[in-house]
Amino acid sequence: IMEIMGRHAGWLAGAAALATAYGAGPDLVYLPEVDFDMDKFLADVDRIYKEKGNCMVAVSEGIHYADGTFVSEAKTSATDGFGHAQLGGLAAHLASVVKEKTGAKVRGIELSLLQRCGAHLASETDIEESVMSGKAAVENAVAGITDKMVGFQCTRDNGKYVCKTELLNLTDVANTEKKVPLEWINKEHNGVEQPFIDYVLPLIQGEPNLPKVDSLPRFAKLKKVLAK
Repeated sequence: IMEIMGRHAGWLAGAAALATAYGAGPDLVYLPEVDFDMDKFLADVDRIYKEKGNCMVAVSEGIHYADGTFVSEAKTSATDGFGHAQLGGLAAHLASVVKEKTGAKVRGIELSLLQRCGAHLASETDIEESVMSGKAAVENAVAGITDKMVGFQCTRDNGKYVCKTELLNLTDVANTEKKVPLEWINKEHNGVEQPFIDYVLPLIQGEPNLPKVDSLPRFAKLKKVLAK
């Protein structure tokens, strides 16, 4: 059971289905856009485990019950930088429940911040769009434009992915999420449909030729220089 970042939006956990589409990913994927049912989850896991002898599950950290409570919420007063309750321990909790109910050998894994630490695994699309957004941010800041965020306007017409930047008002994007469309989540609420795969697949395209030193990524050492 793999716990993946995503409090209210399940894009990261859903992206695990890319591996499934190509034969090596999770059997079940649970996103926070829909309510979580523990009994149905256990039935799903038990069914697949009996069919295959193993079962791999990807869950967003923010999956919640029908009453809105998170399946796993840290029993502390800790909050993140936005005042939200700190989540944690979901994978371990679900692993414990599955082991108790099915008797199967279960391992829970929380990927956590490791998901942000693999810059050397970034796709060429990732890198190109990062540079593009940074360039747009600097150019607009120098031009005196403020209170904006750089966003992406992307099209996928006729299977061709095209992306360009746009400026968005901070008041339109602050503390909000772009959620996975409900029609892209299967009716069983334990996986995603093909439109989701078609949407995210272009984002991982391209194999960049990144410099390495002794087989390790070449890390940048930047000096802070104040802009004048």
